[in-house]
Amino acid sequence: MKPFVLWMTGLPCSGKTTIVKDLQRDIPNLAMLDGDELREWFSPKDFSKEARNEHNKRVAHLAKLLLKHGVSSVVSLVSPYMENRKTAREIVGASGQFAECYVKCSLAKCEERDVKGMYAKARKGEIKQFTGIDDPYEAPENADLTIDTEHEPPSESADKIRDFLRSKSLV
Repeated sequence: MKPFVLWMTGLPCSGKTTIVKDLQRDIPNLAMLDGDELREWFSPKDFSKEARNEHNKRVAHLAKLLLKHGVSSVVSLVSPYMENRKTAREIVGASGQFAECYVKCSLAKCEERDVKGMYAKARKGEIKQFTGIDDPYEAPENADLTIDTEHEPPSESADKIRDFLRSKSLV
């Protein structure tokens, strides 16, 4: 087993964190780098494009440090712009040990799942520059893996990721 970085991107509430928790049950020492948790400690609280870019760079660097020390990680981050994900891939480097996973889910379904009420606040103008509402999400065109969380349960999505990681000899 080689350490890896799996960069999961998708709209807020698409299921990224839920799937990572499933993966952690049977992949030893798998670190979850969750965007919300990391933003609280490492990055500005605003959602400007500049702040998002900086946040993504910091998380990518952290993932690179973990990888360097033999720790696999799954980054659960909206990373809404293609340039964010390209930069993350460049920062981490690690040919064959970095994969981008698109967690595909419609905006309507994500809003339906939103237990924190973030989308409702964004629609009322209480949260500015919220991805999917007044800031774009640029869906990956060439993700290494795409899972459809709108039409499959989290356990099935996690199984697809496990199969993908096995196919790359990463687990």
